[in-house]
Amino acid sequence: MEFTEWIRGRTDEQLRALVSARPELITPVPAHLEGLASRAASPSAIGRALDRLDRFTLAVVETLAVRTGPVTKVALRELVGAALAGGRPEPALSAAVERLRDLALVYGPDNALDLAPGVRKVLDDPAGLGPPAAEAFRHHAPEQLEEMADDVAPGGTGSGKERLAGALADPKPLIEAVSPEARAALDQLAWGPPTGRVPNARRDIRVATARSPIDQLLARGLLAATGEESVTLPREVGLHLRGGRVHRDLHAVPPALEGSARDQRLADRTAAGQAFTFVRTAEELCERWSAEPPGVLRTGGLGVRDMKRTATDLDVPEWVAALVVEVAHAAGLIASGGGVDGEWLPTPAYDLWRVRSTADRWVVLATTWLHTDRVPGLVGERDDRDRPLNALHNDLRRSSAPGIRLAALGVLASAPGLAPTRDSVLDRLAWEQPRRRGPLREQLTEFALREAEQVGVTGLGVLSGHGRALLSGEDAAAALAPLLPEPVDHVLLQADLTAVAPGPLTSELNRWMTLAADVESKGGATVYRFGESSIRRALDAGQGAEELLAMLERHSATPVPQALSYLIADVARRHGRIRVGTAGAYIRCDDPALLDQITADRRAAALRLRRLAPTVIASRSSRAALVDSLRAMGYAPVAESLDGDVIISQLDSRRTEGLPPARPLSSPNGLDAEVTAAAVRALRAGDAAHLARREPVDAPGGQVPRGPATATISALQEAIRQGVRVWIGYLDSQGNATSRILEPARMEGGYLTAYDETRAAVHRFALHRITGVAGLS
Repeated sequence: MEFTEWIRGRTDEQLRALVSARPELITPVPAHLEGLASRAASPSAIGRALDRLDRFTLAVVETLAVRTGPVTKVALRELVGAALAGGRPEPALSAAVERLRDLALVYGPDNALDLAPGVRKVLDDPAGLGPPAAEAFRHHAPEQLEEMADDVAPGGTGSGKERLAGALADPKPLIEAVSPEARAALDQLAWGPPTGRVPNARRDIRVATARSPIDQLLARGLLAATGEESVTLPREVGLHLRGGRVHRDLHAVPPALEGSARDQRLADRTAAGQAFTFVRTAEELCERWSAEPPGVLRTGGLGVRDMKRTATDLDVPEWVAALVVEVAHAAGLIASGGGVDGEWLPTPAYDLWRVRSTADRWVVLATTWLHTDRVPGLVGERDDRDRPLNALHNDLRRSSAPGIRLAALGVLASAPGLAPTRDSVLDRLAWEQPRRRGPLREQLTEFALREAEQVGVTGLGVLSGHGRALLSGEDAAAALAPLLPEPVDHVLLQADLTAVAPGPLTSELNRWMTLAADVESKGGATVYRFGESSIRRALDAGQGAEELLAMLERHSATPVPQALSYLIADVARRHGRIRVGTAGAYIRCDDPALLDQITADRRAAALRLRRLAPTVIASRSSRAALVDSLRAMGYAPVAESLDGDVIISQLDSRRTEGLPPARPLSSPNGLDAEVTAAAVRALRAGDAAHLARREPVDAPGGQVPRGPATATISALQEAIRQGVRVWIGYLDSQGNATSRILEPARMEGGYLTAYDETRAAVHRFALHRITGVAGLS
């Protein structure tokens, strides 16, 4: 059976399964099923499909590849069964064959299974076997092949290549005739790879003059010279050395996962705690960067010093800080902006994200992490040019990262309550996708497992319930919400100017405490410390002393200590007495004695101050530098505008516009069911038109339908009444005759309105241009 006809004979459901599993086949949608079959047989499409196969299914393909022509399922079962290390091939073989049919890599009935066109060419060395003899000796001259055939198969008929191939079909006598050293060389190539390098691989060696082990093999055709220093083992010889087996120690089931059993409820609670921490860390990052945004490097990304400072501020290791930064950026919560040089700032999307529930915020971050092509784990490593890879740099993109994360978590999902070891996960992934193995893939897998624990998708190495819901597209927020700690809206004020949060604070109280106090320690209970600088920070943000005290009284389970009240009152009394504006910059104060003190301070020498009036001092420094310098000297200045108004430092008001986060794919293949169904309908319609053009129905000689105008009108009216398709001849604007397959809808005003299956669209056709009508069976 021809491959195209087999594709055409598939049901709509089977075609939908094919294009869902291989979405590249309908990007764009082919014009007809013949085009689909041609695209499915292209080397790039076949390579992608083979990359998706597990080791056993790929072994079935390789077994078919080493055979010539169709194979019965019974024979295939025997070949595969002989290679199994243990057990029987069924039911794994039947499942593998059906999957290969669904992927259009194998076609035909059970009594004539064959590989789709092009698959054998993509598999260069299937199962580590070399090319057939006819192909292995293609580099040899005809006279050389004749001489070799005379040595190994004297007196035969046919060309030298044919006689040599016939002799190698049963190479046992030839192998027995070589020395033990030559036989050992064959055994080294038996299970692959089938190629080797030898010095001076000659093609004109005769059996009588062969002395070295390699020369003995080359003279008898047991090895084929493919270059001056390269040889290959013909497939027939390799199969004989393997005893007829295509594979060695083949397993029909994936390797078992090894690891530690965990209580699922404990794992869920642990993961929920990690999820809560990750959300709060991302929020803290955005709050800190809104107040003190780091700069954007000229080459893009975040500087190493800024990365270290961020990790210190967040009190996490650098790799965790890089993960938080990258996920926040991929989620659209931070972006570059803020001026010519550029700064990393929160976006308006952060303000919308911040007011949502903790569970919903986590879903945004976790979904982003799962589908982003950025790899935070590479931060700090070096590229091919020995340059460091910075966070937020474009060089951190790896297109395979999302698929590897999904595959790694899929392995965990297959073993509920088990925390598999790293090597166990890597072995399983190597079995599931053997053609995609490599050092980068192993590295990305390790990153995925480590980051999944930090994000809160896993707990104690076990996939959590909300993580499983995230993978399956269910409501992960609903699964996570009951496990999250209940936020508290109060703190415990201590006499030593500290406040203890007995649990996670509400979002608003947490932001206020971060503004008015410094975090001293984290853990089960967070400890905040009030100081002069933190109180001044709150005053700079527009808070008053009365507001600060009222806020503390409202949210403290203990009375406000007198020492804290005195500290707030003292800082507020001194706050803003000194005003700094722009001249170069100036200092203004109603107390001349305080200005005398500033000018007499040796630390102010670098500011190059000049007294203009009893209450005004000018400086060549900028206003921001002057404010920072005075604060470093122990004063509490505030900046003022040109109108003399105090400039309030709104620490959460700095925002920049950022690109919206990339939307995750709606399905693993990126195709909705509606899209695949529409593609199949278009393929069927286009194929019907294609066949009609090639072999019209009821049209003698395959000509375009022609007939009298009255008969044409009557046939169209009858087709409209019965709701059937027709095949028409139609003259285009240049007078060329074309054919169309239509579903007529109505006739009016000299035009026919119909659905044109040839072009999969509704069109109007001028009746005077329709040459004739023929029916379709």
